[in-house]
Amino acid sequence: MNVRRRLISTAALASATALGLTALTACSTSAADDKDGKLDVVASFYPMQYLAEQIGGGHVSVTNLTEPGQEPHDLDVSAKQRGQLEESDVAVYLKGLQPAVDDAIDQSGIGTKVDAASLTSTEKHGDEAGGHADEHGHEEEEGHEGHDHGHSHEGADPHIWLDPVKYAEVAEGVGKALEKADPKNAKTYEKNTAKLVKKLGALDTSFKDGLKDTKSTVFITTHAAFGYLAERYGLTEEAISGLDPEGEPSAKRVKDLQKMAKEDGVTTVFYETLVSDKTAKTLANDAGLKTDVLDPIEGITEGKSKGDDYIQVMESNLKALQKALGAK
Repeated sequence: MNVRRRLISTAALASATALGLTALTACSTSAADDKDGKLDVVASFYPMQYLAEQIGGGHVSVTNLTEPGQEPHDLDVSAKQRGQLEESDVAVYLKGLQPAVDDAIDQSGIGTKVDAASLTSTEKHGDEAGGHADEHGHEEEEGHEGHDHGHSHEGADPHIWLDPVKYAEVAEGVGKALEKADPKNAKTYEKNTAKLVKKLGALDTSFKDGLKDTKSTVFITTHAAFGYLAERYGLTEEAISGLDPEGEPSAKRVKDLQKMAKEDGVTTVFYETLVSDKTAKTLANDAGLKTDVLDPIEGITEGKSKGDDYIQVMESNLKALQKALGAK
């Protein structure tokens, strides 16, 4: 294990020797033996923070690089944040979502780097795959025995956390990484991982039951964040601006969506919490449709009710989909 590099002044030379001995001891036992005894974890954005906190519990100290309410896709990593990375034991991130974070973590000397995209299978959706997520039943996904972890994720849809089954697979991988980084607390991490996976399994069941009988299976969103969710539960997502949340749709795309909405009985255009709702509301007004929020949970905003977390926001998403799709 590499000992983390520290900037040490001449005046602190004596303490530097002690720090070096402590770090060497930590490398041979547990990364969490230094400082306050907690494993220092840096998470790239909220879904990774949630996993680290749920699995790590009181044994981890988690820092999120993306501030609450900040849109994560275009995050710039500051010099201070790069310093936090160098001082941390573990980084939990999702390669392909935040290029600046990917670069910062790749260049850091951090000992344990956990790429969530390597812990489950990924696919192309949205504009990367021809405009929309095709309708698939979840049975096909459930038939996957194992995953090809060696394939490239370039160009793949990164929004794996919006599929509770894939998110559970990621949780299991993060749990194993924490166990390895901090073996003395491995049993706690294993127990917390199992508890979280059970919660995600219950969430998956709620979505299956809640969306199995709907008047329509098509929904319109601001950007293509819900491709995995759509595949899992037999729905079709139509995104206004593809995988880029800040993208502007062409006039042809808007016209096609209006036509499709009428043909497929779409009632609602969904917008999200961290980007402008202007395009979604304009499309809805022109097509005589309603609007509602479908939260991609890329960050928990300050406006959310106190105590809201991933599970609660996903439950709100389910209710919104049931209402829009005419669930029976």
